[in-house]
Amino acid sequence: MKGPIEIVPGVYGLGSELVNWYLVVDDEGVTVIDAGLGGFAKTLDADLRRIGRTPADVTAVVLTHSDSDHTGVAPHLRAAGARVLIHSLDEPGLRKPGPKKGDASPRHLLPNLWRPATRRIFGHSIRTGAKPGKVDDAETFAGGDVLDVPGRPRVIHTPGHTFGHCALLFEEQNALFVGDALCMHPDLTRREGAGLMPRFFNEDDDAAQASLAAIEPVDAAVLLAGHGDPWRDGAAAAVASARR
Repeated sequence: MKGPIEIVPGVYGLGSELVNWYLVVDDEGVTVIDAGLGGFAKTLDADLRRIGRTPADVTAVVLTHSDSDHTGVAPHLRAAGARVLIHSLDEPGLRKPGPKKGDASPRHLLPNLWRPATRRIFGHSIRTGAKPGKVDDAETFAGGDVLDVPGRPRVIHTPGHTFGHCALLFEEQNALFVGDALCMHPDLTRREGAGLMPRFFNEDDDAAQASLAAIEPVDAAVLLAGHGDPWRDGAAAAVASARR
């Protein structure tokens, strides 16, 4: 995905072949969902111009979680006046980025660096610009909240990939942003269809599996993940695929 590509009316995808981020556009302004890699800032102005917008039109950046491949452009948009919002459990990692914990701690991750898919995503991130998007004054939310940003997303807490990971349902756009609670990229899942991120990328892999139950009943025409193509076969089918 390069983009901006209109996926459904008012929802645009951007990014690279491995990392996605998104724009939701309505009459109130632009909400950015996740913020990709830091290197994406180089084309930020041009990307927004393609849809007739500028960084000043971005009202809010809503983050599904605090990993560096989801936060990179956030400081640039914050400097342009956008609010930045994240779950309270992931706010410390946005304010002070550092290694992940639990199943994704360095002692679990490092032995898996030999895997081709792991080397590819880390290499891509380094080449593109993997500096974490550090934000000191982010606003926080909790599961069940409806956020007062363009599109009015409802927060679905889906812990596992990180402890504060959330999915975001934009009902008017009929779109569910799943962050890394689901992955649609075969290089990472080592399979076709929707799957979970590799265990050593999840802070609590058991919780990531349990969080599929929160996604399963959601009614949305399209599911949009941090990695891979849009999923248009419904949330229940995506969860069934991941459980297989």
